[in-house]
Amino acid sequence: WKKLFFAHHWPVTVCKMNTNDCHDPPKYWTIHGLWPDRAEDCNRTWHFNVTEIKDLIPDMRHYWPDVLHSSLNRTQFWKHEWDKHGTCAATLEVLNSQKKYFGKAIELYQHVDLNGCLLKSGIKPSSSYYKMTSIKEALTRFYGVTPKIQCLPPEEGEKAQTIGQIEFCFTKELQLVNCTALEGGSSLMQAHLKLGTSELSVCNDTLLTYYPSEVQ
Repeated sequence: WKKLFFAHHWPVTVCKMNTNDCHDPPKYWTIHGLWPDRAEDCNRTWHFNVTEIKDLIPDMRHYWPDVLHSSLNRTQFWKHEWDKHGTCAATLEVLNSQKKYFGKAIELYQHVDLNGCLLKSGIKPSSSYYKMTSIKEALTRFYGVTPKIQCLPPEEGEKAQTIGQIEFCFTKELQLVNCTALEGGSSLMQAHLKLGTSELSVCNDTLLTYYPSEVQ
């Protein structure tokens, strides 16, 4: 694999997408996952062991919660992310243990500070609409790279898409790079987004964009 996708999702939108037991989703962007762009050299026999990340649990619950299932003792979401992506990312020395993989993701999350960037740019959850181009421009200006932004398409009778996920791309040296269209590796990414019934797809630049403050 060549690069890492670091995906943040907007809990309110995630809760709108699925049948779930979301209760009071966080009102800040949380981690969805840290994904190599291809599933290569993955060690599928390396099983998730929550005791290896016990020092990280308070941070994990805050920054990387299982939005769809609010029970605090659930670790299935982290297990899924480790099994599917962490075991592939572990070919990099900085990510070659469960503690390093999850710890580095939390570090990247704090470094990227997506919540702070959006607020500084005056983009906050609201009942009015945003232009996708202005969200993109704000992010690109702030980070110097273009992230990949995904939305739920408008529901029937609606005119706006709903922002749901923002992915940043990192090189193997953990430097930010543009998330340009991927050659070949995209099927893995697509599979990720079939959550529940509705699906996220790359946002449409011409549609108005809804950044919801609560689950409707």
